[in-house]
Amino acid sequence: MKPLSWLMVLASGALFGFGLAWSTMIRPEVVLSFLRLQDFGLLLVLGGAVVVTFLAYRFGPRLLERPLLGTVFGRHPSVLDARTIGGAALFGIGWGISGVCPGPAIAGLGAGQWELLVSVAAMLAGAWVQGRVGGAS
Repeated sequence: MKPLSWLMVLASGALFGFGLAWSTMIRPEVVLSFLRLQDFGLLLVLGGAVVVTFLAYRFGPRLLERPLLGTVFGRHPSVLDARTIGGAALFGIGWGISGVCPGPAIAGLGAGQWELLVSVAAMLAGAWVQGRVGGAS
């Protein structure tokens, strides 16, 4: 990967982390109140993310000849099968129990919320077990 690409990855990751922290999505109690339908503030965060992603994927390839730091726009095959549904269900159960999602957990560590280390370690362990038992996709 070229240095400019690394710089862009770091900049976009920092922007993503800052947005998660600013929206309070790094606080499990805020996420849990959203999941219990008590606080809909995070709905604006999710809605904003959906709108930006939709616009980028819909119009990016039409407005640009090629990606800013790539050669071609790639396509990602998506399949709705039992593995996808099962994985989504497990992810949702874990998110609902802990109030911690991977991106916000890492951003929370950057904000000094060290108690999230337990959740990040559990996520890494789950990914490792899935790779060993479930087979890598």
